[in-house]
Amino acid sequence: MAILLNRPSKIAFTVALALGLTACNDAQDKTENTVSSQTTTINTVPDKAQAIAFITDAEAQMAQLSIESNRAEWIYSNFITDDTAALSAAVGEKISAASVKYATEAAKYANVDLDPVNARKLNILRSALVLPAPLDPTKNAELAQISSELNGLYGKGKYCFADGKCMTQPELSTLMAESRDPAKLLEAWKGWREIAKPMRPLFQREVELANEGAKDLGYANLSELWRSQYDMKPDDFSQELDRLWGQVKPLYESLHCYVRGELNREYGDAIAPTTGPIPAHLLGNMWAQQWGNVYDLVAPDNADPGYDVTELLEEKGYDEHKMVKQAESFFTSLGFAELPESFWARSLFVQPKDRDVVCHASAWDLDNLDDIRIKMCIQKTAEDFTVIHHELGHNFYQRAYKLQPFLFKNSANDGFHEAIGDTIALSITPNYLKQIGLLEDVPDASKDIGLLLKQALDKIAFLPFGLMIDQWRWKVFNGEITPAQYNQAWWDLREKYQGVKAPMARSEADFDPGAKYHVPGNVPYTRYFLAHILQFQFHQALCETAGDKGPVHRCSIYGNQAAGEKLNKMLELGSSQPWPVALKEVTGKDAMDAKAVLDYFAPLKIWLDEQNTAANRQCGW
Repeated sequence: MAILLNRPSKIAFTVALALGLTACNDAQDKTENTVSSQTTTINTVPDKAQAIAFITDAEAQMAQLSIESNRAEWIYSNFITDDTAALSAAVGEKISAASVKYATEAAKYANVDLDPVNARKLNILRSALVLPAPLDPTKNAELAQISSELNGLYGKGKYCFADGKCMTQPELSTLMAESRDPAKLLEAWKGWREIAKPMRPLFQREVELANEGAKDLGYANLSELWRSQYDMKPDDFSQELDRLWGQVKPLYESLHCYVRGELNREYGDAIAPTTGPIPAHLLGNMWAQQWGNVYDLVAPDNADPGYDVTELLEEKGYDEHKMVKQAESFFTSLGFAELPESFWARSLFVQPKDRDVVCHASAWDLDNLDDIRIKMCIQKTAEDFTVIHHELGHNFYQRAYKLQPFLFKNSANDGFHEAIGDTIALSITPNYLKQIGLLEDVPDASKDIGLLLKQALDKIAFLPFGLMIDQWRWKVFNGEITPAQYNQAWWDLREKYQGVKAPMARSEADFDPGAKYHVPGNVPYTRYFLAHILQFQFHQALCETAGDKGPVHRCSIYGNQAAGEKLNKMLELGSSQPWPVALKEVTGKDAMDAKAVLDYFAPLKIWLDEQNTAANRQCGW
């Protein structure tokens, strides 16, 4: 599905975290000596020349260090052992120490009057930290070790059923998608969350250490630091999220009301009540973050478009490699160059049978130029067909901005990186499927409601989940949620935003947030919410560029090089400009706007409200 993103990392430096940036194998003492050499002399007022010299050196050193980290992370994610974990932790410690020192040094130049380019680089050095370690070397080492251990607990996680059959997370997710046995769903749901219980004390300590690191950088806490990376004040950014959610909330509430009613028809009052939050195990996804897998239970009468992409992939002989090749062809049809041969030789497409790997789909850039890869345990399904398009979106973005200076080799904001592949995936329409030979005939417009509902079960259902994870973390970081309330607060927020509840009693002996990869992996999550807004804004604008005159939900930009050229202009900017400037390259507007989401799903909203009214459903929870 479209929200599975970039690789995780213990690297504190966000640029490296999100994108897998480059470096050389310089010794740690060289980096530390260089940092020290740039430190401003006590009682000396820093001037412009000193600031620029510092920025230039810091950028060069971080560029060198990152490849060592990328290689260690790649090996660890593909060969999870005690040894690779130790190597990963050691590199994470080195990068964390260097990036925190550079961030601390950058703060000393905050009041120096610099040109726009260097001012932007300085701000990135100071604020672009995800997991800042304290300056104390012992605590830095402890944080790196905890981060590595948390990632390993998730990657090695399995649940064994009473019959002795053990399943990994991808296998359990397949069960959650396909089974309609509530007891089996409940067991799988509960079983996966057992792997998260040991994470709780580690996570608590990690937050303590990272908050200490954030304070060393002049931030009140890690929440303030995370929210400082969006070209606006942290509180203003929070208000922007509230505004965007307010735009789409009525559509979500209509969808929730309809799905809850249809689940009640399937399972009955005892399992799926007609009022209140929906039990989380019934929605076809391990985390109830997308609901597309229960489409068969909630689909309207006569909505079958006459095809199933999973079946079509099987019928047409698509293996994992061919699925990736097809996704590549979408980008090349827009005018982008083909992926390099190294991509095909070095990526991981199939889950190995002889070792533990982190199966979470991710996109990598190991040399900051052309050594781009994906790593995922591909299932031959419609969902993973979309995920592949998404991951390649990261890779093509990475390569588009490869000529930018190191500190600008990133997306305009992290939501942009997530949105590009999903923008392409919105063009996986029946017309596109016919163009590439997967589909014989395009269904007529009478089938649009079914197709829109299927989209909404993934895209719209995801929005409150995409918002609440960092709402929870920000409150944890700033102390509003204490360790004694971790699990209760998690479910309070899930009910508030999603209208979803735990299907069984939970307590503070549990740590359900840890069952979601991005929490132990320390990957900020608001980017996914933003991506789900931006992708529709991008799609609508690119369809207009392509000259498509039909409904926006039927548009595919496949093969349109004018749309590709406009998209590429934005991608090439990287993070060299504030995100409103990049946004304007494609959309002509400098503000995010969820109206494109509402336009895309307008026919569905009318239909949902009609169904809910006809069934006399009491909406809300």
